[in-house]
Formats: sequence, C-alpha cells, structure tokens
Amino acid sequence: MNAHAPISASDVAPPNAIAQRLTSGFRDLDLVNRLAGARRAIAGRLVLTTSFGLEDQAITHAILSQNLAIDIVTLDTGRLFPQTYALWSETEARYGRRIRAFYPERLSVEAFVAQHGIDGFRASIAARQACCAVRKVEPLGRALDGASGWITGVRAEQSSERAITPYASVDAARGLIKLNPLLDWTREHVAAFVHEHGVPYNTLHDEGFLSIGCAPCTRAVKPGEPERAGRWWWEQEDKKECGLHSRPRPIPETVVAS
Repeated sequence: MNAHAPISASDVAPPNAIAQRLTSGFRDLDLVNRLAGARRAIAGRLVLTTSFGLEDQAITHAILSQNLAIDIVTLDTGRLFPQTYALWSETEARYGRRIRAFYPERLSVEAFVAQHGIDGFRASIAARQACCAVRKVEPLGRALDGASGWITGVRAEQSSERAITPYASVDAARGLIKLNPLLDWTREHVAAFVHEHGVPYNTLHDEGFLSIGCAPCTRAVKPGEPERAGRWWWEQEDKKECGLHSRPRPIPETVVAS
C-alpha cells in the first residue's frame, strides 16, 4: 500500500475491507505514514483518544507535527494524577493546540459515589467496571459520536488480550474503524521515538508507572511485572480492562473513502 496514493471518490468499500487494506499495508510504514494513510482511507472524522501515556504522546506528536486532520480528545475522569494534568497543559503549550476534554455526566458520578462510596470501586470487579463505565466508557461514546475512525495507543505486548488485536478492525458496537498504529512497537521503540523528537511525557513513567490511568487505580510496576500489572492491582485476574477496548465484530454499514 502506498501511503500517499489518493483514493478516488468512487472507491466505496465495506469497513472490513478498508480495515484489512490498512492492516496489510501498515506493517511496512512508519508511524506518520500509517496515520496519513488511515486519514486518506477513511472518510469523515478521525479521532485519537489520548490518556497522555507514552504511546498517546508519540501519536499526538506524529499528528500535530504533520498537521494531519485528526481530532485529539481526552477523557477527564476527575481522578487523574496531578502529573497528567501538568502534561496535558505542557502538550497544549508545546504544539499550540487545544486537546478537547470529555467529562463524565455529573448525575451519574453523584449516583455512583452515593451508592458505592468515593473509593467503592475496590469492593468488587463489578463495582470497578461500573465506575469505569461512568467515568470513561460513557464519555468515550460522546467523544466518538459521528466519528468514522478511532485511533488508540494499544500495543500487542501490553497484555495477552491485546496481543491478538489487529492493526485495524471494525468496532461493531461503535460503528467505526479502530486503528492501532503502534501495535507492533515495543515499549523501548516508543520511548526512543519520544526521546528522539523531544516529546513531552508524564514524569510518572520515570518512577515505574508504565501504564497510567486514574490515580487511585494505578501504582508503579515492580521489577519483572507486566506493563499493566499496576492497573487495578487488587483484582486477581489476567484480563483487566476498563471497557474501552472491546473485541471488534463485523457490521454491515459502509465507510466511504474520499
């Protein structure tokens, strides 16, 4: 796949076909050309959701340094680390662009805290997932409303579940194409990219926080632990996700390439 080849208006394909075409071409492209190729292949709004982790900062740099027509948004759960907010501000200052925030619905947060307590998400996996649903999944739905493509910082080596994720796939629940342009990158590759380009990053990474989410749900990773061991560490199960990254399934709608 030539990342710079234009796609004609007559090139109408089902989303699965577009996802497969992107997946087959991504392997031989660098990050910028993966993003540029996705921007050309998918008509309509393309969105990166950033949590300001190392991966998202690398993608943000690639988008903004090349002025790609891709929206960058974040989900402010209300429980983020002070260092994350500081990086948010630093990133906007560095690139001269606002990163739009989506917040949880006030009534839903109030109802959850009233029922479970301020840190009631530790009581059970179901309670934690309910908190994630209120603070992250529902705002994500609004952030992606009307989007044709969703870009994430998911990497295969982050977990066994993510290891079987494709570069591009159809997210049936949200009706769009989901893209993972860093899927085959190692953490060392991401860190080297960030260092090489002087990309701002969360100082918590220097303190052993490999995966950074909400402050009460994240701890530093101990030597020898997997990357996501610091997320919801009190839960005794291998698959620990907040609900943002569900497995994709085919949908009948078409996405028209421009």
